[in-house]
Amino acid sequence: MKTQDLIALLATHAAPVEPNAAARRYGLALGLGTSGAVLMLLVQFGVRADIAEAVLLPMFWIKLASVACIATAGLHAAARLSRPGARIGLVPVVLAAPLLILWGIAAWTLAGAGASERAELVLGKTWYEAPFDIAILSIPALVAAFWAMTGFAPTRLSLSGGAAGLFAGGIGALAYSFHCTEMAAPFVAIWYFAGVLLPVAAGAALGPILLRW
Repeated sequence: MKTQDLIALLATHAAPVEPNAAARRYGLALGLGTSGAVLMLLVQFGVRADIAEAVLLPMFWIKLASVACIATAGLHAAARLSRPGARIGLVPVVLAAPLLILWGIAAWTLAGAGASERAELVLGKTWYEAPFDIAILSIPALVAAFWAMTGFAPTRLSLSGGAAGLFAGGIGALAYSFHCTEMAAPFVAIWYFAGVLLPVAAGAALGPILLRW
């Protein structure tokens, strides 16, 4: 069969794309992923006991804003990459800006701390579990993002899966922020970012398998 004949055959059964289909599908993925992460947080981890005092601290909101920007960048990238040939636009800027600010605060904090204090600022008390807890909380959002993507036609499968993982990691880190009592900027800059990278790696590996069409 000639290429033009195949295109004509496929086009014969093509239905018109619903207006705002991507926005609705990814909006649903956002709602499902966030709800799932919150439910897992409440059931498996719980909210930190001093949440009422924590919300009065600037670092609590810096932490939330940083991971929320990561989730936003990942969601936008995933939605863009669902369409063949689309570019990710300002995603690198949206992603880099909060990370550079957070890492700048972390560097300033370490520079002003004594040598004996720096290890605690970096490691805290939960460095060995925070990345994995974030990855666990990202699972609902990762599933939701892959579901949303399969409704479209991504062509760069590893990159698309990585974007889904970036969104999921941001949601997982956002939920984990309400459980984690670590507030030092160096800890957040290193271990929260490590936690986000785990679903990014998983998404990039799963993309060519689950997004193939």
